[in-house]
Amino acid sequence: MFLYNKPYVVNPNAEATSLEAKRAEPDDGLDVPSPERYYSREFMEREWRALWPRVWLLAGVTADIPEEGDYTVFDIGPESVLVVRQKDGSIRAFYNVCPHRGNKVALNEFGSVDRFTCAFHGWRFCTDGKVDRITDEESFHPSLLRNRPHLSEVRCDHVGGLIFVNMDGQAPPLRDWIGLPKGYIENYEIDKMHVVRHVRTEWHGNWKVGVDAFYETYHLPHIHPQTQGVMEDYSQYDLYPNGFSRMIVPICTKSHRIADQDTVTPDLQYMMQEAGMNPAEYRGNAKDVRATVQAAKRARARRLGLSHYEKLTDGQLTDSWATGLFPNVQIGMHPEGAFIMRFLPHPTDPERFFYDNLTMYRYVDDPDYFVPGWMGLPKGTDVTGATRPPVEQYGIHQRADLGPVLNQDVELVAAVQRGSRSRGFRGPLWSAQESRVRHFHRELDRLLGSKP
Repeated sequence: MFLYNKPYVVNPNAEATSLEAKRAEPDDGLDVPSPERYYSREFMEREWRALWPRVWLLAGVTADIPEEGDYTVFDIGPESVLVVRQKDGSIRAFYNVCPHRGNKVALNEFGSVDRFTCAFHGWRFCTDGKVDRITDEESFHPSLLRNRPHLSEVRCDHVGGLIFVNMDGQAPPLRDWIGLPKGYIENYEIDKMHVVRHVRTEWHGNWKVGVDAFYETYHLPHIHPQTQGVMEDYSQYDLYPNGFSRMIVPICTKSHRIADQDTVTPDLQYMMQEAGMNPAEYRGNAKDVRATVQAAKRARARRLGLSHYEKLTDGQLTDSWATGLFPNVQIGMHPEGAFIMRFLPHPTDPERFFYDNLTMYRYVDDPDYFVPGWMGLPKGTDVTGATRPPVEQYGIHQRADLGPVLNQDVELVAAVQRGSRSRGFRGPLWSAQESRVRHFHRELDRLLGSKP
């Protein structure tokens, strides 16, 4: 039973120093925030002033810019940021705007160049942001060009294959900002994965409604009942500094709500098959599947020379460590791949947001190692990492194939957004199973300088 004063723990025997150990709960209070934060334009404007410029934002992944001159563009609200790999291997970021008349210098989301050329008047810039050529420079008054109009730099850093930018330059160093334990991200070696699918969809809802929906598993048995055969819907919630958090979702096990805890169903047999096992040879019951799959995955990793498995606990080999990077990212982390969700605010409408989804996979050329089913990749997807797939863009009235679970979430978020405006709704009442949601809003209000 999940009690408000007795949270669920995945591994009660975990060492205190283990990344799997349950953290002590901070006091985030019991305040009920006004629902206006989900639709108020004034609240949205406060976020643009006091949130988005001040925090470290996930701008991309290092796998997308492996070589000198490779770049990726990160758009959020009215801003566009250009992230570029440098000659010395470092990564730098600049506002994607020409200092001459404000045109974007990079019009594609990804690319590789030795110079950036503004398509408006031909001004050219080196990959380090320095202006390289000003068309008809002699026609400008010398005072206008005295300080050389280079691209404006944005603070940039990266950790574990994830690239972050900070627009006001006042945030603490990235590694101090990330409130997760040392090695938490790095142990998964996301820097050795590649993007194999990238989907961006527009949803009816405030970006925070999106975050809220994915920050708990309390809703699983009601919205996604099909998950109960292979996933527990009680999760271990852990809250970290600076609004960071995670939930450990046990997989390869049945929900506690299912009466029959012994029969090995076809769903569990599929999970065993994914681990390289032959389900027909299994002689245990359903309760033992999770531990058996963990052992099989570890043995397979040793055979394939995947040493990063040794850095992970047994639970990490099966379970989803859904990790929230404040303010707008959640990563489902697994040794085979990562599922990155970004909740990007609409630039003008507080009741719309963009759901940006990057599926990453660490390709292994072995018939016994293949793409996990939880990724939901369409048949025929190239998972070798040889090419970076284009971004699949879907407007608000277009239906993207995100898989049955995510498709259900699209409808759920739209319904919640509508309900947030009802006179009968006075604000969210969060349970212990929604502690991550409360923790997120607590940090948001701290940055905005307001009470919930």
